[in-house]
Amino acid sequence: MITLNHKKAVKLLQMAYSAEKAAAFAYIGHAKSVKNINEKKAIKQIEDDEWHHRKEVLKIMQEYNIPISKWYEIRFHVIGKIISASCYVIGWFMPFYFAGRLESGNVCEYFRLKIYFNELGITKHDQVLYDMGIKEKEHEVYFYEQIKNSKLLPFFEKFFNWGATQSFNNIDLNHQLPVEKSDEYCKVKK
Repeated sequence: MITLNHKKAVKLLQMAYSAEKAAAFAYIGHAKSVKNINEKKAIKQIEDDEWHHRKEVLKIMQEYNIPISKWYEIRFHVIGKIISASCYVIGWFMPFYFAGRLESGNVCEYFRLKIYFNELGITKHDQVLYDMGIKEKEHEVYFYEQIKNSKLLPFFEKFFNWGATQSFNNIDLNHQLPVEKSDEYCKVKK
C-alpha cells in the first residue's frame, strides 16, 4: 500500500469524499421540492453525479490507505440533511442559487487535487480528477442558467460573490483546456 505524503491532498480527499454525500443529500431534497419535471430530472442526474464522484474519490483514498474522516462524515451528513430539508421552505430561487455557488467552488477541489498529485509525480489520476472538475462546472452552469433571469440574482451576487459576473473558478466550458494544460485552472496559492 502506497502512502500519500501530502497533507493538503489527504485532507482535501477526505473533505471531498464527505462533501459529495452532503451535496447528494441536498439534491435529493432540492429535486423533490421543485415542481417542474425537467428540473427534477436534471437535479436527480446531478445527485447521481455526486454519488459517482464520491465512489471515485473513495477509490483514490483506498489506493493510498487514506481513512475516511469520521468528523467530516458526521459534519457533512448533517449539513446535507439540513440543506435538503430547507429546500422545501426557502422558496425556488435560493436552492438554485446556493447550489450553483457551491458547485462553483467544488470545481477547484478536483483541479487542486490534480495539482497536488502532480507535485508528487503522480499523473495516473489526472483524467478522473479533470473529468470530475469539469462535471462540477457543468453543474454550476446548469444552476446558473435556471436563475440568470431572476431579479434576485444581482442582490445575491453582491452579497454572496457568485453569479453573472463572478465565479470561484476560471473554467470556460466553451474553451476547455486539455487535461495536460489544466493546471491553469484554479491555481493553488502557495
